[in-house]
Amino acid sequence: MTAPASVALGTKLAPVTPVLRAATAALWRPDGLRRRYVRYLTAMHPLVRASVPLLERAAERCAELDDPDAARLAAYYIRHAAEERDHDTWLLDDLACAGAGPAAVPHPVVVELAGAQYYRVEHEHPAALLGYMAVLEGNAPGPRLADRLTAATGLPAGAFRTLREHAELDGGHLADLYRLLDGLHLTPDRQTTVCVSALHTAQLLTRLFLALAADPGGQP
Repeated sequence: MTAPASVALGTKLAPVTPVLRAATAALWRPDGLRRRYVRYLTAMHPLVRASVPLLERAAERCAELDDPDAARLAAYYIRHAAEERDHDTWLLDDLACAGAGPAAVPHPVVVELAGAQYYRVEHEHPAALLGYMAVLEGNAPGPRLADRLTAATGLPAGAFRTLREHAELDGGHLADLYRLLDGLHLTPDRQTTVCVSALHTAQLLTRLFLALAADPGGQP
């Protein structure tokens, strides 16, 4: 019996998940945390800003396909875009509360993260975006992280809105994504596309977190 698509994806991600979690732990280690958190916000802003346009483009690509799953996938992307709208503004507000502003130039790994998805949506299949989303939402901030960082950094509580909101929202988002994934009629090739997208995303996110953790400039 073939495993559900969500189980297959989880199996593929299992070997890389501990590496990503170790990078996340390095990012949130106590020493230098105040400056590192601001660098994190600065890096994440352009990635979050890309989310809604990317989801909307994926929905448009679905409408261009003769695919039995296209309508359902497009509706999911449109709904998720509505849920993600203005989250980039939350990050700008967080940065302002932390006494900082957006980066003049996006972090190069952030460009790779978003850019790879544009390529996959345009030239592979819009279902590839599900792999990207599964990794980001499967590694959302924990429910107590914002309180811990507030205490450790001395920054005002207003600098942690995005972390707080995503800790509440993303668990439900991941469950919705897995239900959708298991309800689609993906061919083996399409399932591979989703898994490869997820693995690439996990690799890049690990690189980003290690870069932010290791270097004051956050460069890879």
